[in-house]
Amino acid sequence: MNVSSKICAVIDYGMGNLHSAHGALQAVAPETQVIVTGDPHIIRQADHVVLPGVGAIRDCMAEIIRQEVDEVVREVMRTKPLLGICIGMQAMMDRSEENGGVDCMGLFPGQVKFFGNDLEENGERLKVPHMGWNTVGQLGHPLWKGIPDQSRFYFVHSYYVQAENPNHVKGLGHYGVDFAAAVGEDNVFAVQFHPEKSHNAGLALLKNFLHWDGAA
Repeated sequence: MNVSSKICAVIDYGMGNLHSAHGALQAVAPETQVIVTGDPHIIRQADHVVLPGVGAIRDCMAEIIRQEVDEVVREVMRTKPLLGICIGMQAMMDRSEENGGVDCMGLFPGQVKFFGNDLEENGERLKVPHMGWNTVGQLGHPLWKGIPDQSRFYFVHSYYVQAENPNHVKGLGHYGVDFAAAVGEDNVFAVQFHPEKSHNAGLALLKNFLHWDGAA
């Protein structure tokens, strides 16, 4: 491995689909050293940082706090590009309705809401969780470079982000209700979908992230 190559740290706190995220990131930027790690020192030294996540928010936040990942995230977000994926995005909000209500990291003001058991569209009952391909409307951000507006990305979620500040919303999805498919500010960007499972559009976003200097 070229020791002079840039490093991307994928944070391992026991709650992410780390293999597929690592593989996709390494594939789109072979010149980058992608490391799956829970070591705060390595995360702090990385050029780019990814916060993934799958599962229930209560378990995710419990591990984030127990392993002091929240402190590391707050530190690195001040100086380098940070990408949240799926639950990693939800964990960046103020609070989630899941598991009876869970406080999150509060990096973005807003709530994580349940789609509901009676979600409908044009009189048709929609299944929850929302699972499958959905278009995303883009709202001006460098990570959308080269990706056509309304491209389809792969989602798996029962809860959605309702951002308090509309300026933070960088991508819009719709599944019975409008929801934030992407949020961002300064050098932080987060997506509800799984870019590593979203074929060409998702891989393009990951490549854009690894070549992003954090400028808006």
